[in-house]
This record gives sequence, structure tokens and C-alpha cells, in this order.
Amino acid sequence: MVVPGPKPPGSTTVEEILNNRANYVRLIVLALLWGASFLFIKVGLQALSPTQVAFARIALGAVVLTALCVLGGGRLVGFGSKQARRLWRTIAVAAVFGNVAPWILFGLGERTVDSGLTGVLNATTPLWTVLFGLLYGTERSLPPARLLGLLLGFSGVVVILAPWQGAGGLLGWGVLACLAAAASYGIGFVYIGRSLSGTGVSGRPLPPLTVAAMQMTAATGIALLALPVGGLAPIDPAPLPLLAVAALGVFGTGVAFALHIRIISDEGATTASTVTYLMPAVSVVLGWLVLGEDFGPRMLAGMVVVLLGVALSRTNARSPRGRNRAAAAEPSEPARS
Repeated sequence: MVVPGPKPPGSTTVEEILNNRANYVRLIVLALLWGASFLFIKVGLQALSPTQVAFARIALGAVVLTALCVLGGGRLVGFGSKQARRLWRTIAVAAVFGNVAPWILFGLGERTVDSGLTGVLNATTPLWTVLFGLLYGTERSLPPARLLGLLLGFSGVVVILAPWQGAGGLLGWGVLACLAAAASYGIGFVYIGRSLSGTGVSGRPLPPLTVAAMQMTAATGIALLALPVGGLAPIDPAPLPLLAVAALGVFGTGVAFALHIRIISDEGATTASTVTYLMPAVSVVLGWLVLGEDFGPRMLAGMVVVLLGVALSRTNARSPRGRNRAAAAEPSEPARS
């Protein structure tokens, strides 16, 4: 039997090459799933209220993630110890800002806002994350490139909304709800990076998939409490909206979160975060193809400016010094949609 020697420096095995390609396929699938989520929300609102859509996707996502967690040999933490109860409280706060609040707000917003525009506004999440990181203290400084990124990103939003055009602009309560949803993500990501990084019980950190399943389980309970707020209306049993919500919960939430966690595990948070740049294009194209939504030159120009601002705002994640800090702050399941 021949014993293989050490791998030469810089060499790459076939398994590593295939695994790398598989992760980029996962990244594309993830962008499709999260980009399509805005379309699923829009269609689901034809039969359900925003609160009902949010509750359904959260509950279905919790079932999928918990099943994947158990199949992978993990299990959710119980409530037996004081440390475990403290962990659940922390996760519940993350669920409010990272799941329940933004998904209800996106549903409210999409009553009047196109699904494609919602996807573009969702892309401002990294800008809000940097902004709240500065306020919360997780961002120690703001280099000129990142400051320029923030200014560019939010100026791109202004270009899209064109409030100076009066009736021709897009600024309205629906848009403000979508921006509030993206801001809620930003708060959630900062909180998760500060409070849940390396979280565990008995001195052992929990696997990211377990934390994701616990967060979605907590979100289910919180969304159930929120159902009386516009969520007790009769449901129209039309099959297409119900199928859209089912796809949103199973694939756009449960499967997508699991894919994202796998990409983070294999490639790191910086590579996984590139889905931010792919999702708006997916949401805009699907909205145009499926729903006949319009997207003019101003919206496309604004989207490019927003994404350029996002890229500049993340420049510290590309530097050797900032890579570890960015990876630590990146949540295990960044609910981008």
C-alpha cells in the first residue's frame, strides 16, 4: 500500500475543486431562492395578510431547519438551565429583528410596492448594518472608503425613489415599510454578531444550523403572538397564492438558510455575503417576467449605485485585518429576504 505524502504547498485536490464549484452553485441557488422570495410574498398577499404570510413562512422554515438539524445529529437546546433560558431570550430578540419584524414589514410594503423594487431596497441591509454597528460600537471606525459607500448607497436609494418628482416619485408608506424592514435586519445582524457569536451552553458553542433552527422556532412563537394584528382575517383558498407561501417557507426560508450556513462553513462569510449583489437582479427580472412589473432607467441606475455603495461599505471584509472581524460579525443566517 502506498501512503500519500504531504500535499505540496499551493496544490489543490480534486475534492477541494469540486467542493468549491458546488459552493458557487449553492450561492447561485441561494440568490435565486432569496431573490424569488419577494415574488412569492407578492403572490401570497393575494390570499393572505402580511402577518399571515410572515407567520406561515416562519413556521414552515422552522420545521425544515429543525428537521435538518435533527437529521444532522443535532438537537435544540431545552429550557432546563438558567444559561439555556438566557440563550433562548437572546435568540428571541434576534428573531424579532432578524425575522418577525422585517418579514411583516416587507409584506406591508409589498401591498403597494413592486416585488422587484422591494428586492432592491432589501439590498440596503449591509448599509444599515454598518450604520447601526457604528452606533452600537461594533464598528470601531469608518474609513473613507466605507463612508463613501454609505453615502453612495443611500444616495442610490434617493435616485430610485426620486421624491423631488412628487407624484412621479416612488416615496410612500410602502417604500418606508421596506426600508424599515432592511433597517431591522441591520439591527438584528449587529445584535447577533455581538450577542450570539460563539454562543453555546456548558462551555461548548452551538452549530450554526442549531442556532438557526432555534431562532426560527422562537420566531414562530413571536409571530403567533403577532397574528391578532391583521392576521385573523379569512384566508382566500386560492391555490396559487398558497403554493407561493409554501415555497416561500420551505425553500425561500428553510432550505435557503441551510444553504447559506453551508456556504459560510465552507467558504467563509465574505464569500457568502456576495449573494447581496445577486438578489436584486433576480427580484427585478422575476418581477418583470412573471408580474409584468416595470423597471426604468432610473431604477436600474439607482440599483447600480446602491450595490456599488454596498461593495465599498464592505471593504474592510476584504482586508486581512478586517476579515476576521467581518466574519465574526456576520450572522449565521442573514435573512436577506
